[in-house]
Amino acid sequence: MTLTMPGIPVVVHAPDPITLAGVTSGLRGRTELRLVDDADAEVAVVVADTLDESTRGALRRYSRVARTRTVLVAAHLKEAQLLDAVEAGVVAILWRHEASADTLTRAVLAAARGGADLPPDLLGRLLKQVGRIQRGSAQAPGGGPIGLAQRELDVLGLVADGMDTAEIAAKLSYSERTVKNVLHGIMSRLHLRNRAHAVAYAIREGYI
Repeated sequence: MTLTMPGIPVVVHAPDPITLAGVTSGLRGRTELRLVDDADAEVAVVVADTLDESTRGALRRYSRVARTRTVLVAAHLKEAQLLDAVEAGVVAILWRHEASADTLTRAVLAAARGGADLPPDLLGRLLKQVGRIQRGSAQAPGGGPIGLAQRELDVLGLVADGMDTAEIAAKLSYSERTVKNVLHGIMSRLHLRNRAHAVAYAIREGYI
């Protein structure tokens, strides 16, 4: 009989030994987590000042491991870099000045459950400042941009505002199951990994 070790297997990637030691020390005492090597990790915590080439390489490496979900802890990111991070497989972002053992543990647990996302305030700021990189998109007659139905655009817009499934359902007078089905349909059809990736895609294509 194979015994399963308790705790979510987590690997930590940091730019220097001191940061690595500090983050691993903060997580080591958490019974919900278990620190492991890269190959055994379910969630990767990548710590960086910004999204430089070294960090991009780490994100790409973890994104190639299908079951590894990535939490990025960064000091600062530009809007374009946020989109790059999401498209590289990041499912949660924490600012370094706000990160603690508690917040990082919560982010890791959420990532392991498949429910992690960008912070609502970060998505809101991203949408307000991303106009300069939006692409023009052709408009379908009587509706939204080609490729996404108006209902899908409505749901994505509210996701981008930081609303959860229940709030979106109430706002649009849908059932929660309908909202989940709409999001699942978008992500399946466009091969997107999660809600954050769907929002990033919509921004890049000029849909929202």
